[in-house]
Amino acid sequence: MKVSRPTLTVYSPKGKNTGAAVMVFPGGGYQILAIDLEGTEVCDWLTSSGITCVLLKYRVPHGGPSWQRDCNCRINPKPAPAVQDAQRAMGLVRLHAAEWKIDPRKIGVLGFSAGGHLVAAISNDYQRRSYRAIDAADRQSARPDFAVAVYPGHLWTEGHSDIAFNPDIHVTRNTPPTFLLQAETDSVDNVNQSLAYYVALKNSDVPVEMHLYTNGGHAFGLRRTRDPITEWPQLVEKWLKTIGIVSQ
Repeated sequence: MKVSRPTLTVYSPKGKNTGAAVMVFPGGGYQILAIDLEGTEVCDWLTSSGITCVLLKYRVPHGGPSWQRDCNCRINPKPAPAVQDAQRAMGLVRLHAAEWKIDPRKIGVLGFSAGGHLVAAISNDYQRRSYRAIDAADRQSARPDFAVAVYPGHLWTEGHSDIAFNPDIHVTRNTPPTFLLQAETDSVDNVNQSLAYYVALKNSDVPVEMHLYTNGGHAFGLRRTRDPITEWPQLVEKWLKTIGIVSQ
């Protein structure tokens, strides 16, 4: 799916409501969006756990750093349209928090692949809007309260002998608590993507939990496999309880 006009869709919890909300960023290499695998199916899981899901369709292609097939070239737009869309969406969710039965202090982000990069980007680029303010939503904080990046991309600067972190992302001690998950057999986004971000977070004293698995590949979403990594949603649920977003 290509998106020229960003949209967000709110999915309310089924039954109990924890007050927490998660904004979901599907992956797709900043070329398309994997709306089913890494979007609506994720919302089904979250709402069944009492969490409001906000599915963001951010602008693609050319929404962020990526290899673009149309020009056969690598791009790194600044400001990135996808980050602008995430900032705007976070403000809208906080503005409508009471209406949507959301605790404005428990709004996080979860993304896959390129969406995992967007998780890191919005976690560290929230102080100022990268677009001209439109309305009251843009006066709300764009900082996520927690962040989950699953097989993230564009976080490791390839070609270095060490695990060098993306210099465009500036981690500080105010970066939200973060959960990272990736498989060592990921042939699309090297496991160094998560490792590089983990080190950057630890160096800034940001609470971070990382899970690396031997097998699992890339783009598994929530679809069941024989690999242990398929149990990752339960790990996220436990982590959300650990950091106080969801009650024990």
